[in-house]
Amino acid sequence: MDITEIVSTSFTEFDVGTPLSKVAGAFENQELDAVVVTDGDEYRGIVSRRQLASSSNQPSKKVGSQVKHVPAVERTEDVREVARLMIGSDAKTLPVLDDGRVYGVVTADAVLVAVRPFLDAATVTEAYSGELISVPPETGIGKALNTLRESGIAHLPVVEDDEVVGMLSLYDVIEFTTRGGSRSQGGSSGNFGGGGGKATGGSHGGFGAREGDSDRMLDLPVRNLMSDMVVTIGRDATLDEVVETMFEWEISSLVVTDSETDKPIGIVTTTDVIEALTWERDNGRHPVQVFGIDLLDSIDYDGVSALIESVTSKYGEMQVIKASIELQEHKEQRRGVPLVLARIRLVTDRGYFTADGEGYGATHAIRLAANAVERQLLKGKTYDRSMKQPDVEEQEKLYGWWLGG
Repeated sequence: MDITEIVSTSFTEFDVGTPLSKVAGAFENQELDAVVVTDGDEYRGIVSRRQLASSSNQPSKKVGSQVKHVPAVERTEDVREVARLMIGSDAKTLPVLDDGRVYGVVTADAVLVAVRPFLDAATVTEAYSGELISVPPETGIGKALNTLRESGIAHLPVVEDDEVVGMLSLYDVIEFTTRGGSRSQGGSSGNFGGGGGKATGGSHGGFGAREGDSDRMLDLPVRNLMSDMVVTIGRDATLDEVVETMFEWEISSLVVTDSETDKPIGIVTTTDVIEALTWERDNGRHPVQVFGIDLLDSIDYDGVSALIESVTSKYGEMQVIKASIELQEHKEQRRGVPLVLARIRLVTDRGYFTADGEGYGATHAIRLAANAVERQLLKGKTYDRSMKQPDVEEQEKLYGWWLGG
């Protein structure tokens, strides 16, 4: 399956010399995820909504200074490869070239629409992140903003007494702090469900226009700014239910709840579903994927695969269904070597395991994360129920569309 039918020729384009203030104005269109930046007819990169909101820039700066180069694709590119490129470049919008010029864009949402019929072969359990980054309602907006930026996320669940009571958006925080924070909320929570998930509607607390400097605004508790509309989904739901629910509520993340306790245990995002499209049908080898592979230093892909195999092979007949290693580079350095965060996620027939490691250089970080996973395996700790390897029929349904079936 290629992307010919899902390419959009409607996109927003700016020259590298355009002031950031003008680019920021374009994002008042809430449906716009990213803008394309060109230098004449030459493609230079993109600037995303999250990228712009996560950085502190002078409005007079030029957009060329904020360009993030993400790979461009051809109109006939395979959907699976597009998914790989989106995950590898951490981008939900990729430019599409035709004869060397930008012809259009392909978005994560368009990809999900195209492949949704095949997503009922996988469940939330196989895709979600078991690490739920959240804050309590009394957390200051400034601290929450720092958490959003450091974690590289756009939505932050607000949790009180093991219940998700609200959702804080990076974009709402930025708008509030830059425009004076004039907004009012009120009401009480209520519950209503649908589409495999559960939503809460209403508001906690309330406020009207608030005058004062930015420091005073950043001290406000997040309960004053959060949205009370929280959509949850059970970990046994299929990924096509996830996509249906996201589209229904026009959101890009769902809080995952335990089917027995209804407590929040993780989060599933558009990116997680896109990543599911990159899973391999592996012939005997562990399906190991490395995101941020360009950060590898003294260890290569085969070395990473061997490390994962050495860790998991110590525990009997446990079968690895999927293993992913995500690498993120921080600005901090020691003797020229960057601080790197490595996150290992294992989906096995004995459960779901995840651990982080942070070290100077990718090799150090990966080994620390692998040691943490090994300790979990030793203790029998799992973030999820045991899973079975998908049978042939399920695999063919999930993978057949890109194999020509």
